[in-house]
Formats: sequence, structure tokens, C-alpha cells
Amino acid sequence: MSAVDLSTTSARSGTYWALADCWNIVRRGLTHYQRQPVNIAWQLGFPILSVLLYGYVFGSAMKVPGGGNYTDFLMPGMFVMTMAFGFINTATVVVYDSTKGVIDRFRSMPMASSAVVAGRGVTDLIVACAELAIMMLTALAMGWRPDGGLGFLAAFGLLLWLRFALIWIGVWLGLLVPNPEAAGGLFAVAFPLTMISSIFVAPQLMPDWLGWIAAWNPISSTAAATRDLFGTPGGTGDSWVEQHALLMAGVWPVILTALFLPLAVRRFRKLSR
Repeated sequence: MSAVDLSTTSARSGTYWALADCWNIVRRGLTHYQRQPVNIAWQLGFPILSVLLYGYVFGSAMKVPGGGNYTDFLMPGMFVMTMAFGFINTATVVVYDSTKGVIDRFRSMPMASSAVVAGRGVTDLIVACAELAIMMLTALAMGWRPDGGLGFLAAFGLLLWLRFALIWIGVWLGLLVPNPEAAGGLFAVAFPLTMISSIFVAPQLMPDWLGWIAAWNPISSTAAATRDLFGTPGGTGDSWVEQHALLMAGVWPVILTALFLPLAVRRFRKLSR
């Protein structure tokens, strides 16, 4: 066998084992969810309670720019909030593995170092699909009726695209915070970021300065774009970012990934020194 053939075989073998290691990490993560389903119930509990609270208690008092049913306006925003809060769970799992020595054990094994981070990302995306399915079934039970077809699939993809970008923020923060309790405190950061957005109220109904901040919030672009794709009322504002919500829903996750993925990888590599 020639030197070229040997190098090709070696490269293929390395790729194969990297994928195999990644899949083992994914299986481990999914097994934890299977044995502790309360984790998913906890992640979904707050969004579902928020749907019931805002949809039934405050829904009649809420206004939708341009008219329309507030429940239809709210549901896409709740899907976005579920994806946004997912980074807290990512950070909690990562810091738990870090403080309990699990990551150290992984590094001591003959496995690809990238598999730990990539496996976490794939696991979170699979869980995110299950979360979205449960949330959408809840929304349908409440009377939400989106448009079907390619628009529905595109909206689903945009929600996962946002979740993918936020995974790396969760991994980075999980490698920074000292313990799982501190990771749980990230909710105090995530909650204002979701409230100052278009999830619950359209930015044009806010004071001008606050509406500007809400409109440029990355999750507002995803919320506005998914409303349009689902065919639900949204009341697009006059600002540039609101007029180009679909474009920015694709661009913001790219920016977040480009910023936080290298930070997460760099932080992970520092742990091995």
C-alpha cells in the first residue's frame, strides 16, 4: 500500500472514531434524560406556565399591532423562549460534568477531544426537537393554527438554528462558572433578555428607547421571522432590523456561533493544561 493510501486510511479511521466518540457522548446524554425525565419537565414547565398565564390571564388585555389573536402572536415567541432558555441547561450539564471530574475522565481516555463538545451539542439539538414538539402540541391544544408546508418546516429550522448558536454560549459559561448552583443563577440573566424582546409584546408598543433595544435583540428576529413563516399575526415594525427579520434570524446565530464557539473550544483546551 502506498504512502498516500496509508494517510487516507489513517484520516478515515480518525474521522470514524471521532464520530463514534461523539455518538457515545450523545447516547450518554440521552440516557440521562431517559432516566431523569424530570429534567425535560423542568425545562418545559416555565414556558408552558407562561403560555397559560399570558394566553389566558393577560391575553384579553394584550394588543397585537395590526389586529389579530394574541394567542397566535404569543405561541411562536414561546417557542423562541424555550430555545433561548436551553443554554442554561447546557451550562448546568457542562459544569456538573466538569466539577464531578467526568470531563477529566474523558480526557484521560483514548477519544477525540472534540467529541465531548460536539456530543453535547448534538444531544441538546435532539432534546430541543422533543421540546418543540411538546410545546407545539400544547399550542395546538390551545387553539393555535399555523400555516403548514415549507413555511412551517423553515420556522422549525430557524428555531433549531437559534438553539444551535446558544449551545456554545452554554458550553462556554458552563466551563466558566464554578458549580451547578451558579449555573442555575444564569436564569437571572436569561429572563430579562427574553422579556426585553418581541416574545410577549411587539417592540413598537414599548417606549421608543426600549423598543429599539428589543428590536435588536437577536431572539426578536427569530420570533418575528417564525411568526411570518407560521402565518400568525406579528405587526412588523418600521426599523430596519424588523423589516429584515428573516435575514437577521439567519445572521444572528452565525454571529453568536462565530463568537462563542472559539471561546468554548479555547476554554475547554485550557482545562487540559
